[in-house]
Amino acid sequence: MTKRCATTATPPYFAGRIETPVGPALAMVDGQRRLVRFGFLAECDNGRWQIADFNLRWDESAVAGIARQIDAYFAGRLTQFDLPLAPIGTAFQQSVWTELRRIPFGETTTYARLAGKLQRPQASRAVGAANGANPISLIVPCHRVVGSSGALTGYAGGLALKEALLRFEGAIA
Repeated sequence: MTKRCATTATPPYFAGRIETPVGPALAMVDGQRRLVRFGFLAECDNGRWQIADFNLRWDESAVAGIARQIDAYFAGRLTQFDLPLAPIGTAFQQSVWTELRRIPFGETTTYARLAGKLQRPQASRAVGAANGANPISLIVPCHRVVGSSGALTGYAGGLALKEALLRFEGAIA
């Protein structure tokens, strides 16, 4: 019996730019049009997007459905995204990202509360790391997580963007 060699090729992924009131964003979907990555250019520019391993093709039409929901969100007509997601991460990261999606529009939570909801009360820092690794910002609302004191803490797009998103949602005055 011969062994089959593992391939390093990845299936095609499609990317497109989406204009938003807080700046341009990039979205990347897989061949089934599931969202794999979404980020504002500020996030992409800081080296957070490692896309060299992806077989990537530019196709604005592939992200048109995402763009429509982003537009509806910023127009105040959408408070919860309904998109097929396929973020790439560990099982723990996936559990954190699932919990992030449960934070309602206009509300915030803390890393400690998230850790408690995951039945891992001592894992606040691990939750913070998973939050920081979120590949689908805004849609998986990592911006809704604040420090225990209520202070705004790190955000890949910068604290000004995090504050703008929370202000838009009415989570901060």
